[in-house]
Amino acid sequence: MNTIQEIEKILEMIDETGIAPSDEPMRQYYYIKKCRTAVRKLEKECGRKLECCTKTFGCQMNARDSEKLLGILELIGFVSTEKEEADFVIYNTCTVRENANLKVYGRLGYLSNIKKKNPHMMIALCGCMMQEKPVVEKIKKSYRFVDLIFGTHNLYRFAELLYRRLESERMVVDIWEDTDQIVEALPVERKYRFKSGVNIMFGCNNFCSYCIVPYVRGRERSRKPEEIISEIEKLVADGVVEIMLLGQNVNSYGKNLEEPVTFAELLQRVEQIQGLKRIRFMTSHPKDLSDELIEVMRHSKKICKQLHLPVQTGSSRLLKDMNRHYTKEQYLRLVDKIREAVPDISLTTDLIVGYPGETDEDFEETMDVVRKVRYDSAFTFIYSKRSGTPAAEREDQVDKEVVKERFDRLLNEVQTIATQQTKRFEGQILETLVEEENSQLEGYVTGRLSSGILVHFPGTKELIGQILPVKLQEAKGFYYMGERA
Repeated sequence: MNTIQEIEKILEMIDETGIAPSDEPMRQYYYIKKCRTAVRKLEKECGRKLECCTKTFGCQMNARDSEKLLGILELIGFVSTEKEEADFVIYNTCTVRENANLKVYGRLGYLSNIKKKNPHMMIALCGCMMQEKPVVEKIKKSYRFVDLIFGTHNLYRFAELLYRRLESERMVVDIWEDTDQIVEALPVERKYRFKSGVNIMFGCNNFCSYCIVPYVRGRERSRKPEEIISEIEKLVADGVVEIMLLGQNVNSYGKNLEEPVTFAELLQRVEQIQGLKRIRFMTSHPKDLSDELIEVMRHSKKICKQLHLPVQTGSSRLLKDMNRHYTKEQYLRLVDKIREAVPDISLTTDLIVGYPGETDEDFEETMDVVRKVRYDSAFTFIYSKRSGTPAAEREDQVDKEVVKERFDRLLNEVQTIATQQTKRFEGQILETLVEEENSQLEGYVTGRLSSGILVHFPGTKELIGQILPVKLQEAKGFYYMGERA
């Protein structure tokens, strides 16, 4: 990650009339400069600055990717806006569940009418959904007003692809099936000045039977630890106090490096960075969570007391069919081990209801896990068929009415337990990172505990980015009302 000042110096040295460099990321800086010239020309035609809107669907990795897209767009000369009537709109898509795809199609229908009124408007689609061939074919056929389509593997080439579109005025489609490249050091426009995500790896090797991620994100590729450390050091120098280490399965970090490094070893290096106050990470696959990592968490002064540990189901029979590589009993033993090492840790999880072949007995096993682990929160999902995954081919799909009844029961149990779990900190004074002004309560700010739970308390925007002791006066279900201690 380079600062804006460093990037501007790089751009000054580039001759945009010359041949594009072959090395990355210099090649992309060359195209950023060429796009900047093209956008200035459009500004003169319009008599105003051009606006851009980035919309993110999906996970934290998508959110981090969107920060990179916005950083490039702003460097080119666009002004960011939340309005989807902007001159350039980009949807960074998710395809983990069918509903995410339907949302994108719905938004495209809305944009088609807006584009008819604005001849300068451009629409771009990227992210996981674009890695599905049937999706791209559908867009090319039914949404021909889309200008630019690219996937997860070549996101770093955004400026180059945008320039191709500006020059050709025809739809540009560039989808890669896979890649072994990792290109960072491009501009990033962070949503928060005091916290940031940091990609430590890309892709997934697990091939869970219900999941499309390995097919759209590719095989696991880990960044070199020294590159990660350098990026975090620059972020801290820029005012960041909390970082989130991101990967589809952070516990398998480093296995494909020339000199293998474990995730636990990486965490120990990150902990040594002066000025960094908090470390978060996700997502952790239970099968790869090592004793070494638990020991690092036990002794760490900076790793937050929160662990997202997706179980998906409590049925060992279904876990085997899902290709998860652990049983219910192994998962519960792992939870016990974690809680023994870090007694006050907040555990969160993912749960799927209605996986093919799920019986009443299987579902009750899931309820049993929820009651025994007592999660602080859980993302509960109704199983969604994803074309190309083994589970989608199964004939024993569960009846929708049965799934809905189970889902409602599970959600009620999760929420009841989470409310009880939140209360355990009531009356304590805990450090809170102030994140924003409260939009509902005038004169209040909202902060986040190490556990991830939100706290609302009296304060002004000057407190944003500070870590303060806050007394948790009253638990209100999934958050606290508090006051500065």
